[in-house]
Amino acid sequence: MDRLWAPWRAQYIKDSSSRPASADDACFLCRALAAGPEEDRENLLAWRGRNSALFLNRYPYNNGHLLVAPLVHKGALGELSGEELTEPIETVRRVVGILDRMFRPQGYNVGLNLGKSAGAGLPGHLHWHIVPRWDGDTNFMPVLGQTKVIVESLHDFYDRLVAELAAEG
Repeated sequence: MDRLWAPWRAQYIKDSSSRPASADDACFLCRALAAGPEEDRENLLAWRGRNSALFLNRYPYNNGHLLVAPLVHKGALGELSGEELTEPIETVRRVVGILDRMFRPQGYNVGLNLGKSAGAGLPGHLHWHIVPRWDGDTNFMPVLGQTKVIVESLHDFYDRLVAELAAEG
């Protein structure tokens, strides 16, 4: 069997195994929101709205992989109403426009995993994934090697995204 070296995955495993036992304590979204704006870059929190927030995915599937989450720690769509529900979707729409300008992808995967069995790694706090896609971006690396090549560092992308968000107003 061939093996491809992907040392960045070790951090994901380490982070997964060191999470606190309490579901609320384990919510990285809530921790980042509570930390305050001075720690936003370290927490990859790119934007705070009245009812939602925009995060970079720390373990992206592709360059530009983002998360949009309501500010409230709720794990079911039926628990959201009004702007708690609509602002995250409006944020997804806004961010897709920004990513179009920044990366010019040919498409997107936009999704919400409801429940652990549906793939939700954080089932207690809803969040939408926005994953830019390009023709041919599924090549031999992820298909055969189960390894994804990410060409821009998270903090470089964070800085560019925050600048785009600020320029847009």
